[in-house]
Formats: sequence, structure tokens, C-alpha cells
Amino acid sequence: MSEPEIETDRVIIGIDPGTTIMGYGVIQISGNSAKLLSAGVIRLEKLKDHALKLNKIFTECQQLMENFKPDELAIEAPFYGKNVQSMLKLGRAQGVAIAAAISYRIPVFEYSPKAIKQSITGNGNASKEQVAAMLQELLKFSETPRYLDATDGLAAAVCHYFRGKQNFSSPGRSSAGWSEFVQKNPDRIN
Repeated sequence: MSEPEIETDRVIIGIDPGTTIMGYGVIQISGNSAKLLSAGVIRLEKLKDHALKLNKIFTECQQLMENFKPDELAIEAPFYGKNVQSMLKLGRAQGVAIAAAISYRIPVFEYSPKAIKQSITGNGNASKEQVAAMLQELLKFSETPRYLDATDGLAAAVCHYFRGKQNFSSPGRSSAGWSEFVQKNPDRIN
């Protein structure tokens, strides 16, 4: 028995938020297969002011939306660590990337780092190197990117492809993501 055909010819951008290096990956879905279109990083380490970093993230993410015309954006959720300030900065970076997608009316879907690793490798505690190696096998590319942040962004896109659409705001509810939220809650958006 063959797999059911899924929606064809859609593009998914995945983002691994960061305030020093932000990774992204872009895949095209055709039938039941995914093809790598691009993977790379947005380097932010030369910018010392956090507001300037956020502005660069926003403009670079908008450029990605312009270049690839994605149908969906998958983004890694910030994870809780010991340094609360770092987590807040990551959350801002994630929010700015989400805002860039929303400005193009692109639905946004969020996945935890553990869910992404589980989806790609079968192990929620896999290393970045293991995730990169599995993506090389799945998408048939030979050269590992210099920064594994790029494959982390790519992993978010592939995770979304594997898992199908899930609600951005709360597990267990089906939704089209932020676009549907904005439509249903115009009074909550300023």
C-alpha cells in the first residue's frame, strides 16, 4: 500500500533563532518528497546593540520571505536554561522572525528542540552533529554547513514536513497557526 499523496509544491522555511548566529533552512515539498533549496546563517556577532541585532533579524527574515516565497515557517522554540537574560534575548529573536513571517501572512509553527531532534533522528537528545548527519541522508546533500545552526534551521523545516501542521499556540488543538489566530482574535492584535 502506498503513502497517501500530500499537498504538493509547497515551500517551508525553518529557523533556529539566535542572537549571535541564526540558522535557516528552506525545503520544497513535491508529492511525498522534500528537496533542499537553501541552508545558511544570519551572522549577528559584529552587532553589539541588541536592538540592531533584532532589526537585522527582521530585515534578513523578510528577505528570505521575498526570495523563497514560503507557504509556512517552522521555528524552534527557545529552551529554558540557567541564564534568564539569554532566554529573553532568544525569545525576542524568535518573536522578530515570527513578525517577519506574519508581515507576509505566512503561517508560523513552533517546535521544541527535543521534538525537532526526535522527528529527525528518532532521539530527542541527539547531538547537533547527529541531526546534521541524518539531514544529509534524508535530503541528499554532501557538504555539512560550516555552522550547525544552518542544519538546526533546516531540521525545523523537515520536522514540520514530517509532523504535519500543528497549532502554534497550544498542543492538542488544530489550527493554521498565527494567521488563523489573527483572524479569530483581531482585538488582541495591535
